[in-house]
Amino acid sequence: MSSKDIKSERTICFPIYETKILLGMKLKGFGKEKYNGFGGKLHVGETKEQAARRELEEESGLVVEESELKEVAVIDFEFPFKHEFDQRVYIFLVSKWKGIPKRTEEMAPEWFDIAHVPYNKMWDSDKLWLPSLLEGKKFCAKFLWKEDNESVAEYSIKFIDLLKC
Repeated sequence: MSSKDIKSERTICFPIYETKILLGMKLKGFGKEKYNGFGGKLHVGETKEQAARRELEEESGLVVEESELKEVAVIDFEFPFKHEFDQRVYIFLVSKWKGIPKRTEEMAPEWFDIAHVPYNKMWDSDKLWLPSLLEGKKFCAKFLWKEDNESVAEYSIKFIDLLKC
């Protein structure tokens, strides 16, 4: 999938505290009933950092400075049987914020030990890339989904030192 084929650009932000990761159970919309990081679509004129900051606050109540966001991955997701789902996602980690996670209309935050991430309740692709991210690796990845739009058909992950996908 080339950048011209991208239907939307999104962010996902994962708050990390010591050996724990904050995930949110999606309560509605795309990804409903799956755990994920906090994020969503970039608005017109908005940088990916601005979107990550805004989405994290809207979905969890956590307030973060853009300078605290660490971009660690770029992932292209292609859904050949439902192209309106095609997206490029910028992945961020953050370890410093203000506030306490709270349930919102869209997400129910929950802390998990990094050694016990609930991959069986997440997107099928997450078990293939999130462990590397939690080990401190940076990467660019592409995932192609099967007809059910729930299972990964093919994928590639390219580990890099500097994030330039």
